[in-house]
Amino acid sequence: MIGRDPQSDPPISAGLQTTFVKVPTAAEHTSRTALTIEVGSEVARIRFSGAGEARLSSLFDAPAGARRVTLSRGMVALLDEGENQLVLLRGAVDAAGRYTDLELDLDIEQVDLTDPAEPPTGGGDPDSAATSAAPTLEQFGREWFVALALAEPWLVGQDDYPRPPSNREIYERVAQWNTYAWNLVRPQRVDDAIKIISRLAFGRVDDPFTRSEGRSQNVRFAVGRRAAEVRLVTPEDLAQVQRKATERAAERAVERARQASRND
Repeated sequence: MIGRDPQSDPPISAGLQTTFVKVPTAAEHTSRTALTIEVGSEVARIRFSGAGEARLSSLFDAPAGARRVTLSRGMVALLDEGENQLVLLRGAVDAAGRYTDLELDLDIEQVDLTDPAEPPTGGGDPDSAATSAAPTLEQFGREWFVALALAEPWLVGQDDYPRPPSNREIYERVAQWNTYAWNLVRPQRVDDAIKIISRLAFGRVDDPFTRSEGRSQNVRFAVGRRAAEVRLVTPEDLAQVQRKATERAAERAVERARQASRND
């Protein structure tokens, strides 16, 4: 059991040998038990139970080579023999209080357990601090709508989208969804919103706007993908705004029909 304070949570089963791994650099919004690794005689699997998201990368014996998958709460994945890397997105905090990704290296190999160790006891503080909410965007706010437009290709599964949306396309998308677009017709307003989203999605340490030179257009592809990965916006959010836009359009059509009828 791995997390911010896994000793505070009960073991999975009293009949299983349980090892607790506390991550001292974990951020306050990282779950006390973010994941469990279940090790059997022939397979090892990871069960993700964190409040945030994680990215699992590993190598396996297949022509495709490496795999990379994003995990959310409740997902289970088999671990490959050899090196596996799990990244808790925005899961760590440094000495200056800035959050960044938390990287965990998991090396899976078969061993001969002729003298298994005694199961460890808990020893955690049952009254330890509860997991706080991860930094997020205000729903239906300007940055939230911009993030939704920026991340839309990943939210609908178009991972091979050829390019991120332009400032004009983002403005038109937000105006279509919300009617009010906070003067996003001005490109600088869109750029400012994307920088706020980037800082929140990556953290101050890994923010591409502070780590690289160049125009925002060069990094917004990464920002859109990251916003979807850490669920600053979700497919459910996209479905909700699209449904509301459709309802408003239908209401306007009915009103136009009534107006035309009265004019006749």
